[in-house]
Amino acid sequence: MTHPILLARDGSVARVTLARPAVRNAFDADTIAALHAAFVELPRDAALRAIVLDAQGPAFCAGADLNYMRAMAGWDDAANRDDAMRLARMLRAIAECPLPVIARVHGDAFAGGVGLVAACDFAVALDGCRFCLSEVKLGLIPATIMPHVLRAIGPRAAQRYTLGAEVFDAATAVRIGLVHEVADDVAALDARVQQWLGALHAASPQALAAAKRLLADCSYRGTSEALLADTAERIAEARASRDGREGIDAFLSRRKPSWNPN
Repeated sequence: MTHPILLARDGSVARVTLARPAVRNAFDADTIAALHAAFVELPRDAALRAIVLDAQGPAFCAGADLNYMRAMAGWDDAANRDDAMRLARMLRAIAECPLPVIARVHGDAFAGGVGLVAACDFAVALDGCRFCLSEVKLGLIPATIMPHVLRAIGPRAAQRYTLGAEVFDAATAVRIGLVHEVADDVAALDARVQQWLGALHAASPQALAAAKRLLADCSYRGTSEALLADTAERIAEARASRDGREGIDAFLSRRKPSWNPN
């Protein structure tokens, strides 16, 4: 069985790579579990100074895997809530990782992929990348990723891109705050990552961890268990709803959902 992520180390930098390119690095239960474990375990290594999150293949992350979505349709409410909590805790592990986390975004990030980018401390995207909070088209809502999306882009932009489910480009992602810079090519993408890593190595590891806690405490509502439970409940309800089941079935069947007259 192929592992859903790859872990590598270059001196004091760890690299976590999504390794399911055949499905555009979409989430399934194994991927969520592996990412959570990586971001819990890696900070325990006192020699590490930063983590880079990237992906194999043409896409960064397409959200939920099709087979995973198909399985969800048959789950009861308790199973849906448990699954959503695992996703929420994985995102929290990234966002609250004591080590700075850099997202190296080389391809499209849709739905949960946007949440991955938003949970990181730094993000640079290759020109040509596309982003989309596509959940409402499937009768779902971006519940578990929303605390991170709101922190990154603010409520006004979140309203537009959550409700409109528009695809937006890397330049727009910079303008609204989802990513910090756009790179013209892969060499520039890697150069920007290296520049950030250089800056992080010039800073105190203890101060960086304390600064991350300070930013979380001062800028947004932390991802408490209560908030995670609330978002998990909301996505579980959406998955089990009439429109949620119809939207997922329509997507998997490659047809338009019943509410789309066009």
